[in-house]
Parts: sequence; C-alpha cells; structure tokens
Amino acid sequence: MERVGFLQALKRGTFFSLERHEWSSRLSRSTSQPGFVKAWSFLLCILLTGCQVSPPGQVETTLITRIKQSVTVGGKKDVNPFPASQENIRAGQVNFSNYCVVCHGLDGQKTGVPFAERMSPPVPDLNAKEVQAYSDGQLKWIIDHGISPSGMPASKGTLNDEEIWQIVVYLRHLPPKGSLGEPVVYGGGPARQ
Repeated sequence: MERVGFLQALKRGTFFSLERHEWSSRLSRSTSQPGFVKAWSFLLCILLTGCQVSPPGQVETTLITRIKQSVTVGGKKDVNPFPASQENIRAGQVNFSNYCVVCHGLDGQKTGVPFAERMSPPVPDLNAKEVQAYSDGQLKWIIDHGISPSGMPASKGTLNDEEIWQIVVYLRHLPPKGSLGEPVVYGGGPARQ
C-alpha cells in the first residue's frame, strides 16, 4: 500500500476509508512536520490577537500623524483664497453646521456627539494641535478627499471649493468647547446665553 500523508489522504478522499490505526499514524506523522506546526501556530496567533481592537497608543498615534502630515495628505502648499473675515468665518460655520456637525459637533470639538470617542480611530477635536498643524491646503484636501480608513468621508461633489475653503477659515477660528450647545440631531439645541 502506498504511503501518503494526512493532508494528501484528505485531498484524495481516501482519508475516511483508512483503518483506525492507519489514520492515527498518518495524523501523527503530518502534525510533526514543521510547516504544519508553523501554520497552526500562525492561525492560533491570528485568532487570539487579531480579533481584539484597542485604541492606538501614543507611539502609533504620533507615527501616523507624522506620516499623514508629511506623506499621505496632499495640498500642503495650497493657499486659502478666503481671508479670515467675520463674513467668511460665519459662512464657514454655516457650511460646517450643514455637513460636519454630525461627527464633529457644532463647535468642532465633539460636543454632544455620543459616538465620537467610540470610533476607531476616535473623532478628533478640530482645535487639537495635531489638526491645527495641517496647512490650510491640507485641511481642504482632507475635507475634499476624506481620510481612509477613518470615518472621515470625502465631500468632493457635495461641497464646492468655496464652501470648503470657508470651512477651513472656520476651523482656524473655532469657538470655545460647548459654547454652541449640542447638535439638534442628538436632542440638543443652541446654547443658552
């Protein structure tokens, strides 16, 4: 009788026709092979570690932020044609409240957004130094193209260039956290003054 390994017998369909002692003999021979052990070890590692998602650590966050700012996000040298006038800040706030408020809150700092911290990665405060370190052109590029694989969607085709540049002006002049209240969509309304 021809000698075949466990996997070969399984592929041929002859595995289940083997005698009990032949089956155990072939199984023990195939599991002692280094490739088989490595494959099962790798699969076990994937099952034990690959299923758990945890927030990124400081090192990961710093590394990814630097990569995004210097490599993946375009528009670094683009200049905003809209000056930081009260009119453009207000227009940017209106555009922001029509498109960005669901994830970033009215003030750009996640006020009243119930899921913002549970996203992976979490929704950033738009007044954070990591966000404000982007050039105006990079912020426009991010709004235009989104950031994959985060939850930041692309707005290309939804917002025009003027609206996006005005949002960038607003991002540079965000109000204090909580000063605008919570988004109406989450049961809030304008802040009482």
